[in-house]
Amino acid sequence: MESIIEQLQNSFHKGFIDREFSTSTRFRPELLVNNKQQRKDVLTSLVDELKNCRSFMFSVAFITESGLATLKSHLLDLKSKGVRGKILTSTYQMFNKPKVFKELLKLDNVEVRIADVEGFHSKGYIFQHDTHVSLIVGSSNLTTNALKVNYEWNIKLTSHENGEIIHHFNDQFQVMWDQADHLSLAWIMAYEESYQPPQFFKVAEKAAPYEQNKLGDSLSIQPNQMQEAALEGIQQVRTENEEKALIVSATGTGKTYLSAFDVRRARPKRMLFIVHREQILHKAKSDFQKVLGGEDKDFGILSGTKRETDARYLFATVQTISKSDVMRSFDQEEFDYILIDEVHKAGAQSYLKLIDYFKPQFLLGMTATPERTDGFNLFELFDYNVAYEIRLQEALEADMLTHFHYFGVTDLSIEGHGFTENEMFTYLTADERVDHVLEKVEYYGYSGDRVAGLIFCSTKKEAEQLSHLMNQRGYNTDFLTGDHSQETRQAAVQKLENGALDYILTVDIFNEGIDIPCINQVVMLRQTQSSIVFIQQLGRGLRKHDTKDFVTVIDFIGNYENNYLIPIALSGDHSQNKDNIRRRVIDTSYIQGKSTINFEEVAKERIYESIRTANLTQMKVLRDAYKELKNRIGRIPMLVDFQKHHSIDPLVLVDKKGNYVEFLEGVKEEVGHLTHRERQILTMLSQEVLNGKRINEPLLLRLLLDHSSISYPEYKEKVLEQGGRVDKQTLHSVERMFSLEFFKITDQKKYGNKPIIIFEGNQISWEEEIASSLNENAIFRTFVHDIVDVAMTKSKSYSPAQPFTLFEKYSRKDACKLLNWENDESSTVYGYKPKYGTCPIFVTYHKPEEVESSVNYEDGFLNPEVLTWYSRSKRTLQSNEVVQIVEAEQKENDLHIFVKKDNGEGSDFYYLGQAIPDQNTVEQTTMNDGDKEIPVVRMNMKLEHQVNQKIYDYLHE
Repeated sequence: MESIIEQLQNSFHKGFIDREFSTSTRFRPELLVNNKQQRKDVLTSLVDELKNCRSFMFSVAFITESGLATLKSHLLDLKSKGVRGKILTSTYQMFNKPKVFKELLKLDNVEVRIADVEGFHSKGYIFQHDTHVSLIVGSSNLTTNALKVNYEWNIKLTSHENGEIIHHFNDQFQVMWDQADHLSLAWIMAYEESYQPPQFFKVAEKAAPYEQNKLGDSLSIQPNQMQEAALEGIQQVRTENEEKALIVSATGTGKTYLSAFDVRRARPKRMLFIVHREQILHKAKSDFQKVLGGEDKDFGILSGTKRETDARYLFATVQTISKSDVMRSFDQEEFDYILIDEVHKAGAQSYLKLIDYFKPQFLLGMTATPERTDGFNLFELFDYNVAYEIRLQEALEADMLTHFHYFGVTDLSIEGHGFTENEMFTYLTADERVDHVLEKVEYYGYSGDRVAGLIFCSTKKEAEQLSHLMNQRGYNTDFLTGDHSQETRQAAVQKLENGALDYILTVDIFNEGIDIPCINQVVMLRQTQSSIVFIQQLGRGLRKHDTKDFVTVIDFIGNYENNYLIPIALSGDHSQNKDNIRRRVIDTSYIQGKSTINFEEVAKERIYESIRTANLTQMKVLRDAYKELKNRIGRIPMLVDFQKHHSIDPLVLVDKKGNYVEFLEGVKEEVGHLTHRERQILTMLSQEVLNGKRINEPLLLRLLLDHSSISYPEYKEKVLEQGGRVDKQTLHSVERMFSLEFFKITDQKKYGNKPIIIFEGNQISWEEEIASSLNENAIFRTFVHDIVDVAMTKSKSYSPAQPFTLFEKYSRKDACKLLNWENDESSTVYGYKPKYGTCPIFVTYHKPEEVESSVNYEDGFLNPEVLTWYSRSKRTLQSNEVVQIVEAEQKENDLHIFVKKDNGEGSDFYYLGQAIPDQNTVEQTTMNDGDKEIPVVRMNMKLEHQVNQKIYDYLHE
């Protein structure tokens, strides 16, 4: 194997002399930029280096609280490993606020000094590793804008510790470090006294554009970009002579202003705005008056004892207006425009009574969470007219919400099960746990001058006792439950807003319908039972406010079975596909903009364990998701609908029952008549083609559905247009797939024992019986089309020009097919199998303890480019299969490496690319098999491509 010196020399050659030079990619020089389209940012590279270093030094002029927050959980993990670092920063231009120095002081394993030099403006990050030193230097300060959003240039270089360039950086750092001031509380107090915020801090307002208007002219208040699009959507519904529309808009994205803009456009003679809580009412009235203009008498309240029923624009609570005598005091056509806020509550009798009574020209419903768990179909109520929809990720990307830093932190563990309610309460409020909670809350902090926090608890008793215990420790808190009156709740909210309270502790009553923009910290002290509730609680802190730059979300993750819901909620991925969900923990780039998602290591492992043990495909879960989608679109969904609406992965549905028809019948849907053979064909296409891992099969089906038959040259041309493979072996493999000859006898029987497609001479066509079914049975044809549509979409995730796509997942059976083997030999591909000039190698990284010692190989990564690998036991250097692997390069045998973390991941493995054995490491050794030693061959496999750092960390942990 190349020495570290050789790897560095070769990387230098590739980076600075000849970019075509073939070498390891591990240490190559790299330009780091923030690229939203490619989902790349500087922060990812910085964190990757930080997680794997043995010490670090940062020299950065500017640091923001938000920028520091992106690293806090990683620094805490390093602390547990005994890794320390240094940060050298400055007071240049007084950019660094006093509070950020207080946050820096919390980092026990980081020493901080302040450069005592005029114009300190450096931006460099140095990481010491066991074998090398990495350097990131360029334009990025330690701010979220610089690390995630701004157009930045940074070069990442790797050097041996004796390299001159690193010595220059180390020497310069040390010179500045030696003359710098030590960060201390006394230093911060002195800095606070002299601190004057720079002018540019005062330029940007945090409120939404339409709230910045100071002219008093309603027409000058204009909708933002999202609202413009939503208004067009509403107008389109009206243009089509529809009388109802639904707006789905994330919390904090300005639904009230949006509805006011539409009322301004529609100009109704009279308008009714219905809400479910009185405290929302006055704010809504005020917002409408800003947008619409007009005299005070035009805007009235109908709630409690207020009866301003003559107003042109009437704002009413549902509790008051749904009273029969109040409702019937209005003519049914009194209001030509009615708006219902938080309309997901419209399944309640009070709402249905109003909707049934009034006959407006237009009814608009607004909600952030249209999904219901009580079976009520909100979409049907609004005639399936979803005028516009913006979810959390889109709103964050559009900078409509305050960005957040989510921290999945480790709660104290509870050993064992079967706790009584009193025992659980005792644990939740024990001094040790309270101290632990407060330690985390203090460490992760908040944005702004003072904390304004919401803490969501598990029970009323817990909220009350924790509030009492926190008050004893010097905090100002109060607790609120459903037992408290609206007046009590409102008084507590006002105290939180004016600084008289630090925290309100509650049990779910603030999930929705309350607007407290100043909230800068949300603490979740209860297990996640629902992704909907999770997003509602997260959303409490996302409204923009001029007292904060971001919101801190601290989620205490205990030993809960349903921890898998956390990545589902954060990503919005409802596929129920375990691998998809696992990836949402590994790679959080689905959150755009300046927000970040961070998990402490132990918390992350708890989520992985929850994913591993969860039954995500139990029929009740799938049935509920099916019903939800059916409600949304107003008809029986096809597989492609699940894909289009980001619902359950179609592969999960067909794996449950064999094909989608069987699933539909399982949820009591009438599908229509299908013959036994037609069902067998649907099963084959669902099990073997739907995944789209090779473009050739779904593309051929698409062509035959369109033309009944096609010539071989035409087919090859179409495959080439898609970038696919048309070599003789691949085309032969496709033939054997559709003739069923590739499959084992049991699968052939399951799929009908007859060919599906006939390859005859130069022509390709459907088998006669299938052709007849497609022509005569529209139901069968529809389901085949559906499978092909999904497969074509899924195929876009895979590289068509190669058998496998890096870091995607494949089973042993997939490998046999995609390597163009004659038959499915997956049952005999134990750890590896050389065949036809190829050899797939499958590695289970963490084997169960109960695995027999004779097959418990110690495979493991040395680094992201080298895997130490063992042959099967009882093999020597003379064994034929070993010779084929050792001499793979000379014999032109392709070695393909597939790895999974453990057996909990199922039958699929990450594809890590091709590899070649390092001849210098090939050796015959032994392993224990009970009382005796048996031979085995060990070698290092040099991977052609460096393993994606996130997947490497996941597998290696």
